[in-house]
Amino acid sequence: MALQITDVSFKELLEGNKPLVVDFWAEWCGPCRMVAPIVEELATEYEGRVVIGKVNVDENEELPAEYGIRSIPTLLFFKNGQLVDKHVGAAIKSTIENKIKALI
Repeated sequence: MALQITDVSFKELLEGNKPLVVDFWAEWCGPCRMVAPIVEELATEYEGRVVIGKVNVDENEELPAEYGIRSIPTLLFFKNGQLVDKHVGAAIKSTIENKIKALI
């Protein structure tokens, strides 16, 4: 299951020793609802190897502002605490999974 990431918990996750994937979303966003089951599935499949979490942009304003999130869903991919990849918009599972595989 994907973690619920907040403005407060993000820094600790970023400083962890595992790659991090962050899905920026909102409840009212149709494409976000399309991507949500894929993100949950990948979180289960890659548990223990990659941290996958979600940031609700309506409840957390600092992270979207810090990373210039203007469209959702947006997925950010971090390795060793650095942003290494980004995907904006809905995507099929294989597209997201290939980006995750590049992290590990």
